[in-house]
Amino acid sequence: MSVRQSLLAATISLVVAFAMSPASSQTLRYANQGDLKSLDPYTLKETTTIAHHAHVYEGLTTRDKELKIVPALAESWETPEPTRWRFHLRKGVKFHNGDPFTADDVIFSADRVRAKGSNFGTNVPADAKFIKIDDYTVDVKLDSPNPILISQWDAWYIMDKKWCEEHNSVAPTPASATTPSYASLNENGTGPFYIESHQPGVKTVFKPNPNWWRKPEHNLKEIIFTPIGSDATRVAALLSGEVDVIEPVPIQDIARVNASGNATVMTGPELRTIFLGMDQVRDELLYSNVKGKNPFKDIRVREAFYKAVDIELIKNRVMRGLSTPSALMVAPQLFALSKDFTRPKFDPDGAKKLLTEAGYPDGFEVTLDCPNDRYVNDAAICQAVVGMLARIGVKVTLLAQPKQLYFAKVLKPGGFQTSLFLLGWTPATMDSQNVLYDIMGCREDPKSPRGEANLGGYCNKKLDALADQVLLETDTAKRDQLIKQAFEIEANDYGYIPLHQQALAWGVSKKVKLTQRADNQVLLYWASKQE
Repeated sequence: MSVRQSLLAATISLVVAFAMSPASSQTLRYANQGDLKSLDPYTLKETTTIAHHAHVYEGLTTRDKELKIVPALAESWETPEPTRWRFHLRKGVKFHNGDPFTADDVIFSADRVRAKGSNFGTNVPADAKFIKIDDYTVDVKLDSPNPILISQWDAWYIMDKKWCEEHNSVAPTPASATTPSYASLNENGTGPFYIESHQPGVKTVFKPNPNWWRKPEHNLKEIIFTPIGSDATRVAALLSGEVDVIEPVPIQDIARVNASGNATVMTGPELRTIFLGMDQVRDELLYSNVKGKNPFKDIRVREAFYKAVDIELIKNRVMRGLSTPSALMVAPQLFALSKDFTRPKFDPDGAKKLLTEAGYPDGFEVTLDCPNDRYVNDAAICQAVVGMLARIGVKVTLLAQPKQLYFAKVLKPGGFQTSLFLLGWTPATMDSQNVLYDIMGCREDPKSPRGEANLGGYCNKKLDALADQVLLETDTAKRDQLIKQAFEIEANDYGYIPLHQQALAWGVSKKVKLTQRADNQVLLYWASKQE
Protein backbone atom coordinates (compact mmCIF):
# COMPACT_ATOMS: atom_id res chain seq x y z
CA MET A 1 0.00 0.00 0.00
CA SER A 2 1.39 3.44 -0.92
CA VAL A 3 1.74 6.32 1.52
CA ARG A 4 -1.12 8.10 -0.22
CA GLN A 5 -3.34 5.02 0.01
CA SER A 6 -2.46 4.62 3.69
CA LEU A 7 -3.44 8.22 4.43
CA LEU A 8 -6.68 7.80 2.47
CA ALA A 9 -7.51 4.62 4.37
CA ALA A 10 -6.78 6.31 7.69
CA THR A 11 -9.00 9.25 6.76
CA ILE A 12 -11.85 6.95 5.69
CA SER A 13 -11.53 5.02 8.96
CA LEU A 14 -11.71 8.28 10.87
CA VAL A 15 -14.81 9.40 8.98
CA VAL A 16 -16.50 6.06 9.64
CA ALA A 17 -15.61 6.27 13.33
CA PHE A 18 -17.19 9.68 13.62
CA ALA A 19 -20.21 8.68 11.55
CA MET A 20 -20.94 5.91 14.04
CA SER A 21 -21.27 8.53 16.80
CA PRO A 22 -24.45 10.54 16.23
CA ALA A 23 -24.19 14.06 17.54
CA SER A 24 -26.20 17.24 17.84
CA SER A 25 -25.22 20.55 16.26
CA GLN A 26 -23.73 21.50 19.62
CA THR A 27 -21.34 18.58 19.68
CA LEU A 28 -17.78 19.82 19.37
CA ARG A 29 -15.32 17.33 17.93
CA TYR A 30 -11.72 17.95 18.93
CA ALA A 31 -8.60 16.18 17.64
CA ASN A 32 -5.07 16.49 18.97
CA GLN A 33 -1.85 14.88 17.81
CA GLY A 34 -1.38 13.42 21.29
CA ASP A 35 -3.49 11.07 23.38
CA LEU A 36 -5.17 11.31 26.76
CA LYS A 37 -3.89 8.18 28.48
CA SER A 38 -4.59 8.88 32.15
CA LEU A 39 -7.45 10.70 33.86
CA ASP A 40 -5.46 10.92 37.10
CA PRO A 41 -4.69 14.66 37.30
CA TYR A 42 -1.35 14.08 39.05
CA THR A 43 0.16 11.67 36.50
CA LEU A 44 1.68 13.88 33.81
CA LYS A 45 2.61 17.56 33.91
CA GLU A 46 2.10 18.19 30.21
CA THR A 47 0.04 21.04 28.79
CA THR A 48 -2.42 19.13 26.62
CA THR A 49 -3.11 16.58 29.35
CA ILE A 50 -3.58 19.36 31.93
CA ALA A 51 -6.07 21.08 29.61
CA HIS A 52 -8.09 17.86 29.22
CA HIS A 53 -8.19 17.50 33.00
CA ALA A 54 -9.27 21.14 33.34
CA HIS A 55 -12.58 20.22 31.75
CA VAL A 56 -13.45 17.93 34.66
CA TYR A 57 -11.28 19.00 37.60
CA GLU A 58 -10.73 22.36 39.31
CA GLY A 59 -8.21 23.91 41.64
CA LEU A 60 -8.52 26.40 44.45
CA THR A 61 -7.47 29.04 41.92
CA THR A 62 -7.49 29.20 38.12
CA ARG A 63 -6.43 31.57 35.35
CA ASP A 64 -8.72 33.65 33.18
CA LYS A 65 -8.49 34.26 29.44
CA GLU A 66 -5.60 36.69 29.99
CA LEU A 67 -3.79 34.24 32.32
CA LYS A 68 -4.55 36.27 35.44
CA ILE A 69 -5.13 34.33 38.67
CA VAL A 70 -8.79 34.29 39.72
CA PRO A 71 -10.81 32.40 42.37
CA ALA A 72 -12.11 28.90 41.69
CA LEU A 73 -12.87 26.43 44.49
CA ALA A 74 -11.49 29.02 46.90
CA GLU A 75 -13.70 32.07 46.58
CA SER A 76 -11.24 34.32 48.42
CA TRP A 77 -8.00 34.33 50.39
CA GLU A 78 -5.79 36.58 52.48
CA THR A 79 -2.36 36.50 54.13
CA PRO A 80 -2.80 37.35 57.84
CA GLU A 81 0.99 37.09 58.15
CA PRO A 82 3.82 36.59 55.61
CA THR A 83 4.07 32.85 56.29
CA ARG A 84 0.34 32.07 56.55
CA TRP A 85 -2.36 32.11 53.90
CA ARG A 86 -6.06 31.62 54.67
CA PHE A 87 -8.41 30.23 52.01
CA HIS A 88 -12.19 30.53 52.17
CA LEU A 89 -13.70 27.66 50.23
CA ARG A 90 -16.73 27.88 47.99
CA LYS A 91 -19.83 26.40 49.63
CA GLY A 92 -22.39 24.22 47.87
CA VAL A 93 -19.93 22.71 45.37
CA LYS A 94 -20.35 19.02 44.62
CA PHE A 95 -18.19 16.47 42.88
CA HIS A 96 -19.69 14.75 39.85
CA ASN A 97 -20.86 11.81 41.97
CA GLY A 98 -22.67 14.13 44.37
CA ASP A 99 -20.11 14.18 47.20
CA PRO A 100 -19.81 17.63 48.81
CA PHE A 101 -16.53 19.53 48.41
CA THR A 102 -14.97 20.45 51.78
CA ALA A 103 -11.68 21.28 53.45
CA ASP A 104 -10.97 17.57 53.89
CA ASP A 105 -10.62 17.24 50.10
CA VAL A 106 -8.13 20.11 49.98
CA ILE A 107 -5.94 18.62 52.69
CA PHE A 108 -6.13 15.17 51.11
CA SER A 109 -5.21 16.58 47.68
CA ALA A 110 -2.29 18.52 49.14
CA ASP A 111 -0.89 15.26 50.51
CA ARG A 112 -1.65 13.23 47.38
CA VAL A 113 -0.07 15.71 44.97
CA ARG A 114 3.19 15.57 46.95
CA ALA A 115 3.21 11.77 47.29
CA LYS A 116 5.53 9.42 45.44
CA GLY A 117 4.42 8.90 41.86
CA SER A 118 2.97 12.38 41.38
CA ASN A 119 4.41 14.50 38.57
CA PHE A 120 3.15 17.68 40.27
CA GLY A 121 5.18 17.60 43.48
CA THR A 122 6.59 21.09 42.99
CA ASN A 123 3.15 22.69 42.61
CA VAL A 124 2.67 22.57 46.37
CA PRO A 125 5.79 23.42 48.42
CA ALA A 126 7.09 20.64 50.63
CA ASP A 127 7.08 22.92 53.68
CA ALA A 128 3.41 23.91 53.25
CA LYS A 129 1.29 22.65 56.13
CA PHE A 130 -2.45 22.58 55.39
CA ILE A 131 -4.61 23.15 58.48
CA LYS A 132 -8.37 22.69 58.57
CA ILE A 133 -10.00 25.57 60.44
CA ASP A 134 -13.52 24.41 59.62
CA ASP A 135 -15.26 22.66 56.71
CA TYR A 136 -14.82 25.69 54.46
CA THR A 137 -11.66 27.35 55.74
CA VAL A 138 -8.09 26.15 55.27
CA ASP A 139 -4.87 27.74 56.46
CA VAL A 140 -1.55 27.12 54.72
CA LYS A 141 1.43 27.62 57.01
CA LEU A 142 4.87 28.06 55.48
CA ASP A 143 8.36 28.01 56.97
CA SER A 144 9.21 31.20 55.05
CA PRO A 145 7.37 33.73 52.87
CA ASN A 146 6.43 32.58 49.36
CA PRO A 147 5.18 35.42 47.13
CA ILE A 148 4.27 33.05 44.25
CA LEU A 149 2.51 30.32 46.25
CA ILE A 150 -0.80 30.45 44.37
CA SER A 151 0.92 31.08 41.01
CA GLN A 152 1.79 27.39 41.14
CA TRP A 153 -1.72 26.17 41.81
CA ASP A 154 -3.76 26.54 38.62
CA ALA A 155 -2.65 23.05 37.44
CA TRP A 156 -3.13 21.50 40.89
CA TYR A 157 -6.62 20.03 40.84
CA ILE A 158 -8.63 19.02 43.90
CA MET A 159 -9.75 15.40 44.21
CA ASP A 160 -12.51 13.79 46.25
CA LYS A 161 -10.95 12.20 49.36
CA LYS A 162 -13.87 9.80 49.90
CA TRP A 163 -13.94 8.69 46.26
CA CYS A 164 -10.19 8.04 46.15
CA GLU A 165 -10.35 6.01 49.36
CA GLU A 166 -13.31 3.96 48.12
CA HIS A 167 -11.56 3.10 44.85
CA ASN A 168 -8.06 2.37 46.14
CA SER A 169 -6.69 5.52 44.51
CA VAL A 170 -5.17 7.33 47.49
CA ALA A 171 -1.73 7.11 45.83
CA PRO A 172 -1.16 9.00 42.57
CA THR A 173 -0.64 7.05 39.35
CA PRO A 174 2.94 7.45 38.04
CA ALA A 175 3.49 8.15 34.33
CA SER A 176 5.43 4.90 34.03
CA ALA A 177 2.65 2.74 35.50
CA THR A 178 2.01 -0.38 33.42
CA THR A 179 -1.29 -1.20 35.13
CA PRO A 180 -3.96 1.54 35.14
CA SER A 181 -5.46 2.61 38.44
CA TYR A 182 -9.14 3.36 38.94
CA ALA A 183 -8.32 7.09 38.96
CA SER A 184 -6.49 6.80 35.65
CA LEU A 185 -9.57 5.35 33.94
CA ASN A 186 -12.30 7.28 35.77
CA GLU A 187 -12.82 10.82 37.03
CA ASN A 188 -14.74 12.57 39.77
CA GLY A 189 -14.10 16.28 39.61
CA THR A 190 -16.13 19.40 40.27
CA GLY A 191 -15.58 20.96 36.84
CA PRO A 192 -17.78 22.08 33.94
CA PHE A 193 -17.81 18.68 32.22
CA TYR A 194 -17.90 15.06 33.31
CA ILE A 195 -16.55 12.17 31.27
CA GLU A 196 -19.24 9.88 29.92
CA SER A 197 -16.80 7.41 28.39
CA HIS A 198 -13.04 7.07 28.07
CA GLN A 199 -11.21 4.74 25.71
CA PRO A 200 -7.49 5.56 25.90
CA GLY A 201 -6.06 5.95 22.45
CA VAL A 202 -9.51 5.89 20.83
CA LYS A 203 -12.05 8.41 22.10
CA THR A 204 -13.12 10.36 25.18
CA VAL A 205 -16.62 11.82 25.47
CA PHE A 206 -17.33 14.79 27.75
CA LYS A 207 -20.81 15.96 28.79
CA PRO A 208 -21.76 19.23 30.54
CA ASN A 209 -21.99 19.06 34.32
CA PRO A 210 -25.59 20.17 35.05
CA ASN A 211 -24.69 20.94 38.67
CA TRP A 212 -21.63 23.10 38.01
CA TRP A 213 -21.42 25.94 40.49
CA ARG A 214 -20.44 28.49 37.82
CA LYS A 215 -22.55 29.83 34.96
CA PRO A 216 -21.27 28.17 31.75
CA GLU A 217 -19.75 30.37 29.02
CA HIS A 218 -19.99 27.58 26.43
CA ASN A 219 -23.07 26.32 24.59
CA LEU A 220 -21.89 22.74 24.09
CA LYS A 221 -23.89 19.60 24.78
CA GLU A 222 -21.01 17.25 24.13
CA ILE A 223 -17.26 17.17 23.43
CA ILE A 224 -15.78 14.22 21.57
CA PHE A 225 -12.00 14.05 21.75
CA THR A 226 -10.16 11.78 19.33
CA PRO A 227 -6.37 11.51 19.09
CA ILE A 228 -5.13 11.71 15.49
CA GLY A 229 -1.38 11.32 15.30
CA SER A 230 -1.09 11.72 11.54
CA ASP A 231 -0.77 15.37 10.48
CA ALA A 232 -2.35 14.70 7.07
CA THR A 233 -5.30 12.83 8.55
CA ARG A 234 -5.87 15.47 11.22
CA VAL A 235 -5.93 18.30 8.69
CA ALA A 236 -8.14 16.28 6.32
CA ALA A 237 -10.64 15.72 9.14
CA LEU A 238 -10.81 19.47 9.82
CA LEU A 239 -11.20 20.43 6.17
CA SER A 240 -13.91 17.81 5.62
CA GLY A 241 -15.86 19.01 8.65
CA GLU A 242 -15.50 15.73 10.52
CA VAL A 243 -13.81 17.60 13.39
CA ASP A 244 -14.25 21.19 14.55
CA VAL A 245 -10.95 21.90 16.26
CA ILE A 246 -7.46 20.46 15.78
CA GLU A 247 -4.17 21.14 17.51
CA PRO A 248 -1.64 21.62 16.15
CA VAL A 249 -1.95 22.52 12.49
CA PRO A 250 1.34 21.59 10.80
CA ILE A 251 3.14 24.74 9.73
CA GLN A 252 3.18 23.66 6.10
CA ASP A 253 -0.64 23.36 6.09
CA ILE A 254 -1.54 26.74 7.61
CA ALA A 255 -2.07 28.51 4.27
CA ARG A 256 -4.17 25.62 2.92
CA VAL A 257 -6.45 25.63 5.97
CA ASN A 258 -6.90 29.41 5.80
CA ALA A 259 -7.77 29.16 2.11
CA SER A 260 -10.31 26.36 2.64
CA GLY A 261 -13.27 28.62 3.31
CA ASN A 262 -14.62 26.50 6.17
CA ALA A 263 -11.79 26.71 8.72
CA THR A 264 -9.09 29.08 9.89
CA VAL A 265 -5.85 28.79 11.83
CA MET A 266 -5.58 30.68 15.10
CA THR A 267 -1.93 31.63 15.57
CA GLY A 268 -0.07 33.52 18.25
CA PRO A 269 3.09 33.46 20.37
CA GLU A 270 3.42 30.65 22.89
CA LEU A 271 5.17 30.81 26.24
CA ARG A 272 6.68 27.34 25.86
CA THR A 273 10.45 27.03 25.38
CA ILE A 274 11.70 24.05 23.34
CA PHE A 275 15.18 22.87 24.36
CA LEU A 276 17.73 20.06 24.32
CA GLY A 277 19.14 18.50 27.47
CA MET A 278 21.99 16.12 28.23
CA ASP A 279 22.63 13.50 30.93
CA GLN A 280 25.31 15.12 33.10
CA VAL A 281 24.99 12.75 36.09
CA ARG A 282 25.83 9.18 35.16
CA ASP A 283 29.45 8.10 35.09
CA GLU A 284 28.63 6.31 31.83
CA LEU A 285 25.85 7.25 29.43
CA LEU A 286 23.05 4.73 28.98
CA TYR A 287 22.95 5.10 25.22
CA SER A 288 26.42 5.75 23.81
CA ASN A 289 29.48 3.93 22.52
CA VAL A 290 31.69 5.81 25.01
CA LYS A 291 32.46 3.43 27.84
CA GLY A 292 33.75 4.23 31.30
CA LYS A 293 32.95 7.94 31.19
CA ASN A 294 30.27 10.47 30.34
CA PRO A 295 31.20 13.00 27.62
CA PHE A 296 28.48 15.43 28.79
CA LYS A 297 30.26 15.94 32.11
CA ASP A 298 32.83 17.91 30.10
CA ILE A 299 31.71 21.50 29.53
CA ARG A 300 33.58 21.55 26.22
CA VAL A 301 31.32 18.80 24.87
CA ARG A 302 28.19 20.61 26.01
CA GLU A 303 29.42 23.85 24.44
CA ALA A 304 30.27 21.98 21.23
CA PHE A 305 26.72 20.57 21.00
CA TYR A 306 25.28 24.06 21.58
CA LYS A 307 27.41 25.68 18.88
CA ALA A 308 26.68 22.86 16.43
CA VAL A 309 22.96 23.69 16.39
CA ASP A 310 21.99 26.07 13.57
CA ILE A 311 18.97 27.70 15.15
CA GLU A 312 18.28 29.94 12.15
CA LEU A 313 18.10 26.91 9.87
CA ILE A 314 15.58 25.32 12.26
CA LYS A 315 13.57 28.54 12.28
CA ASN A 316 13.56 29.05 8.52
CA ARG A 317 13.41 25.48 7.20
CA VAL A 318 11.76 23.37 9.90
CA MET A 319 9.52 25.98 11.54
CA ARG A 320 8.98 28.06 8.36
CA GLY A 321 9.57 31.28 10.25
CA LEU A 322 7.04 30.49 13.00
CA SER A 323 9.43 30.31 15.94
CA THR A 324 11.44 32.76 18.04
CA PRO A 325 15.04 31.62 18.69
CA SER A 326 15.85 31.83 22.38
CA ALA A 327 18.98 32.43 24.43
CA LEU A 328 17.16 31.55 27.64
CA MET A 329 15.14 28.69 29.07
CA VAL A 330 12.19 31.04 29.62
CA ALA A 331 10.07 33.08 27.22
CA PRO A 332 11.08 36.77 27.03
CA GLN A 333 7.52 37.79 27.95
CA LEU A 334 8.10 36.23 31.38
CA PHE A 335 11.43 37.86 32.28
CA ALA A 336 12.07 41.59 31.99
CA LEU A 337 15.86 41.24 31.60
CA SER A 338 15.81 38.59 28.89
CA LYS A 339 17.12 41.17 26.40
CA ASP A 340 20.45 41.09 28.23
CA PHE A 341 21.13 37.58 26.93
CA THR A 342 22.28 36.47 23.46
CA ARG A 343 22.80 33.01 22.00
CA PRO A 344 26.33 31.77 21.25
CA LYS A 345 26.86 31.95 17.49
CA PHE A 346 26.46 28.89 15.31
CA ASP A 347 30.04 27.67 14.89
CA PRO A 348 30.49 24.06 13.67
CA ASP A 349 34.24 24.51 13.20
CA GLY A 350 34.61 25.79 16.74
CA ALA A 351 32.39 22.94 17.97
CA LYS A 352 34.60 20.39 16.21
CA LYS A 353 37.68 21.95 17.82
CA LEU A 354 36.06 21.76 21.27
CA LEU A 355 35.28 18.06 20.79
CA THR A 356 38.89 17.42 19.79
CA GLU A 357 40.13 19.26 22.89
CA ALA A 358 37.80 17.15 25.01
CA GLY A 359 39.28 13.94 23.59
CA TYR A 360 36.68 13.14 20.92
CA PRO A 361 38.36 14.12 17.62
CA ASP A 362 36.18 11.60 15.76
CA GLY A 363 33.07 12.37 17.78
CA PHE A 364 31.04 9.60 19.44
CA GLU A 365 27.65 7.88 19.26
CA VAL A 366 24.60 8.80 21.32
CA THR A 367 20.81 8.32 21.22
CA LEU A 368 18.46 11.31 21.07
CA ASP A 369 15.03 10.78 22.71
CA CYS A 370 12.29 12.85 21.16
CA PRO A 371 8.47 12.91 21.18
CA ASN A 372 6.85 12.84 17.76
CA ASP A 373 3.37 14.06 18.68
CA ARG A 374 3.83 16.66 21.39
CA TYR A 375 5.40 19.87 20.07
CA VAL A 376 5.20 21.66 16.73
CA ASN A 377 7.41 19.70 14.29
CA ASP A 378 9.15 17.97 17.20
CA ALA A 379 10.41 14.96 15.24
CA ALA A 380 11.51 17.20 12.37
CA ILE A 381 13.48 19.39 14.77
CA CYS A 382 15.21 16.33 16.18
CA GLN A 383 15.98 15.04 12.70
CA ALA A 384 17.55 18.39 11.84
CA VAL A 385 19.66 18.26 15.02
CA VAL A 386 20.85 14.78 14.05
CA GLY A 387 22.18 16.20 10.78
CA MET A 388 23.82 19.17 12.48
CA LEU A 389 25.63 17.01 15.03
CA ALA A 390 26.79 14.71 12.23
CA ARG A 391 28.75 17.69 10.84
CA ILE A 392 30.95 17.67 13.95
CA GLY A 393 31.39 13.90 13.92
CA VAL A 394 28.68 12.92 16.40
CA LYS A 395 26.56 9.99 15.21
CA VAL A 396 23.09 10.33 16.69
CA THR A 397 20.49 7.57 16.74
CA LEU A 398 17.06 9.21 16.83
CA LEU A 399 14.38 7.53 18.94
CA ALA A 400 11.18 9.46 18.22
CA GLN A 401 8.08 8.08 19.96
CA PRO A 402 4.49 9.05 20.81
CA LYS A 403 4.47 11.24 23.89
CA GLN A 404 3.06 8.58 26.20
CA LEU A 405 5.94 6.21 25.44
CA TYR A 406 8.43 9.06 25.46
CA PHE A 407 7.44 10.42 28.87
CA ALA A 408 7.14 6.93 30.38
CA LYS A 409 10.74 6.30 29.31
CA VAL A 410 12.37 9.56 30.29
CA LEU A 411 10.44 9.86 33.58
CA LYS A 412 11.09 6.28 34.64
CA PRO A 413 11.50 5.97 38.44
CA GLY A 414 14.98 5.25 39.71
CA GLY A 415 16.67 7.61 37.29
CA PHE A 416 15.49 9.18 34.07
CA GLN A 417 16.28 6.90 31.14
CA THR A 418 17.81 9.23 28.56
CA SER A 419 21.20 10.50 27.45
CA LEU A 420 20.13 13.32 25.12
CA PHE A 421 16.58 14.61 24.82
CA LEU A 422 14.23 17.26 23.47
CA LEU A 423 11.65 18.78 25.81
CA GLY A 424 9.32 21.77 25.97
CA TRP A 425 8.45 23.73 29.10
CA THR A 426 5.89 26.39 29.99
CA PRO A 427 6.37 27.62 33.57
CA ALA A 428 3.18 26.79 35.44
CA THR A 429 3.73 29.88 37.59
CA MET A 430 4.42 32.15 34.59
CA ASP A 431 7.59 32.97 36.51
CA SER A 432 11.31 32.25 36.07
CA GLN A 433 11.58 30.65 39.51
CA ASN A 434 9.66 27.65 38.19
CA VAL A 435 12.34 27.07 35.53
CA LEU A 436 15.20 27.59 37.99
CA TYR A 437 13.67 25.12 40.45
CA ASP A 438 11.98 22.46 38.29
CA ILE A 439 14.25 22.34 35.23
CA MET A 440 17.62 23.56 36.52
CA GLY A 441 17.47 22.60 40.19
CA CYS A 442 19.78 19.87 41.50
CA ARG A 443 17.84 16.63 41.93
CA GLU A 444 20.29 15.00 44.34
CA ASP A 445 17.82 14.63 47.21
CA PRO A 446 15.13 12.03 46.37
CA LYS A 447 12.91 13.47 49.12
CA SER A 448 12.94 16.95 47.55
CA PRO A 449 10.83 17.94 44.54
CA ARG A 450 13.61 20.26 43.35
CA GLY A 451 14.65 19.33 39.81
CA GLU A 452 11.46 17.34 39.22
CA ALA A 453 11.71 17.89 35.45
CA ASN A 454 15.51 18.05 35.31
CA LEU A 455 15.92 14.99 33.09
CA GLY A 456 19.64 15.49 32.54
CA GLY A 457 20.62 16.10 36.14
CA TYR A 458 22.30 19.48 35.55
CA CYS A 459 23.39 20.80 38.95
CA ASN A 460 24.97 23.98 40.27
CA LYS A 461 24.59 24.72 43.97
CA LYS A 462 25.09 28.45 43.43
CA LEU A 463 22.11 28.48 41.09
CA ASP A 464 20.03 26.58 43.68
CA ALA A 465 20.91 29.16 46.32
CA LEU A 466 19.82 31.97 44.01
CA ALA A 467 16.59 30.13 43.15
CA ASP A 468 15.81 29.93 46.87
CA GLN A 469 16.41 33.68 47.23
CA VAL A 470 14.20 34.37 44.21
CA LEU A 471 11.37 32.49 45.90
CA LEU A 472 11.53 34.78 48.94
CA GLU A 473 12.40 38.17 47.40
CA THR A 474 9.41 40.50 47.06
CA ASP A 475 11.26 43.51 45.60
CA THR A 476 10.83 43.18 41.81
CA ALA A 477 14.08 44.89 40.80
CA LYS A 478 16.17 42.88 43.26
CA ARG A 479 14.35 39.71 42.27
CA ASP A 480 15.06 40.27 38.57
CA GLN A 481 18.76 40.69 39.28
CA LEU A 482 18.83 37.41 41.22
CA ILE A 483 17.09 35.66 38.33
CA LYS A 484 19.60 37.15 35.90
CA GLN A 485 22.53 35.88 37.97
CA ALA A 486 21.02 32.39 38.03
CA PHE A 487 20.46 32.30 34.27
CA GLU A 488 24.03 33.53 33.73
CA ILE A 489 25.36 30.62 35.78
CA GLU A 490 23.48 28.07 33.68
CA ALA A 491 24.43 29.78 30.42
CA ASN A 492 28.12 29.72 31.37
CA ASP A 493 27.78 26.03 32.27
CA TYR A 494 26.07 25.20 28.96
CA GLY A 495 23.69 23.17 31.10
CA TYR A 496 20.98 23.18 28.41
CA ILE A 497 20.56 24.12 24.76
CA PRO A 498 17.51 26.41 24.44
CA LEU A 499 16.09 26.36 20.92
CA HIS A 500 13.02 28.54 20.53
CA GLN A 501 9.53 29.51 21.55
CA GLN A 502 7.15 27.85 19.10
CA ALA A 503 4.04 29.52 17.69
CA LEU A 504 0.51 28.40 18.44
CA ALA A 505 -1.42 26.94 15.51
CA TRP A 506 -4.98 25.77 16.17
CA GLY A 507 -7.28 24.78 13.32
CA VAL A 508 -10.83 25.93 14.04
CA SER A 509 -14.04 25.53 12.08
CA LYS A 510 -15.71 28.81 11.17
CA LYS A 511 -18.72 27.53 13.12
CA VAL A 512 -16.72 27.61 16.34
CA LYS A 513 -15.58 30.50 18.51
CA LEU A 514 -12.68 29.75 20.82
CA THR A 515 -10.35 31.59 23.17
CA GLN A 516 -6.63 31.05 22.55
CA ARG A 517 -4.28 31.47 25.51
CA ALA A 518 -0.51 31.82 25.22
CA ASP A 519 -0.02 28.73 27.41
CA ASN A 520 -1.51 26.57 24.58
CA GLN A 521 -4.23 25.02 26.70
CA VAL A 522 -7.22 24.29 24.48
CA LEU A 523 -9.99 25.02 26.98
CA LEU A 524 -13.36 24.19 25.50
CA TYR A 525 -15.42 25.55 28.39
CA TRP A 526 -15.02 28.88 26.57
CA ALA A 527 -16.10 27.46 23.20
CA SER A 528 -19.33 28.05 21.34
CA LYS A 529 -20.57 26.38 18.18
CA GLN A 530 -23.18 27.58 15.73
CA GLU A 531 -24.73 25.89 12.70
